[in-house]
Amino acid sequence: AQGHRQDRPSSPATEEPVSLSRRPLSRMEEGERSPLLPQDAAGQKVPLSVRSPPTSGCPGPVPWEDQAEGWDYSYCPLGTKRKALRATSGKGTAPSLSAGSSCIKYLIFLSNFLFTLLGLLALAIGLWGLAVKGSLRSDLGGPLPPDPMLGLALGGLAVSALSLAGCLGALCENTCLLRGFSGGILAFLVLEAVVGALVVALWGPLQDSLEHTLQVAITHYQDDPDLRFLIDEVQLGLRCCGVASYQDWQQNLYFNCSSPGVQACSLPASCCIDPREDGASVNDQCGFGVLGLDVDAARRVVYLEGCGPPLQQWLSAHLAAAGGYAIAVVLLQG
Repeated sequence: AQGHRQDRPSSPATEEPVSLSRRPLSRMEEGERSPLLPQDAAGQKVPLSVRSPPTSGCPGPVPWEDQAEGWDYSYCPLGTKRKALRATSGKGTAPSLSAGSSCIKYLIFLSNFLFTLLGLLALAIGLWGLAVKGSLRSDLGGPLPPDPMLGLALGGLAVSALSLAGCLGALCENTCLLRGFSGGILAFLVLEAVVGALVVALWGPLQDSLEHTLQVAITHYQDDPDLRFLIDEVQLGLRCCGVASYQDWQQNLYFNCSSPGVQACSLPASCCIDPREDGASVNDQCGFGVLGLDVDAARRVVYLEGCGPPLQQWLSAHLAAAGGYAIAVVLLQG
């Protein structure tokens, strides 16, 4: 020990730390103490690990041979700190994520990846519908037309963007993306809850206004391709015509018997009992002149019953199923 003290150079102000890794050390005798080594209360030397990771100020591994597994210490020369990093039990290192956390991480990633694909599909269908109908050929800077396909495209864009943020946030463990994803999901849940509450609260008035809505839709049948498609699907699916009866089509300017056009006193092909007439394509002229026929003659060609009561029954029967689907979507999003 005295030899070590003689070898150390003296400095007036600052003292350079001694690098123990550059000088071989002899094994200490039994019971001998050293102020450079960590010791417990009984004066015993604490076992050090050669594999201790160096810290700032700790230049390298500890040059002792009699090491034991236990607490890993990062040994520093004089003027620096000794710190216990972690307790190890064996030669392996602890994983950053447990198996359960990794499973949840990739489950979140896969579910959001699926919603991203569905959102992109809805966006593509909406843009395709707008392009086919020419709604995208509006003047630059002008307002976009109120089109259902526009709503589908915007909804698909929002879902795909939010789900993509969830994918990247879960895969990269990015806190900012995960917070944005959680906020978007919370906004969607609140919006869906508000819409569901409004539907339940206003279900009676909605049913009462259904017939009036159908009357307005019949009046504007030729004005909007989406509206025309919706009315045709309702009449074909429910096997009905008009709202209260097939005579409701007299309110349409094109089908009214006083109209000078070729469709006067006619009905849409969706009112016909056999619109294809045993052919491969729909005969658009199957309902021509039916409004000018008597009831018995018209009965053999078109459906006489209106779509108002059957549509109300269909909506009431499928309300529970729609609510179940909505709850499933909410749970999946949550």
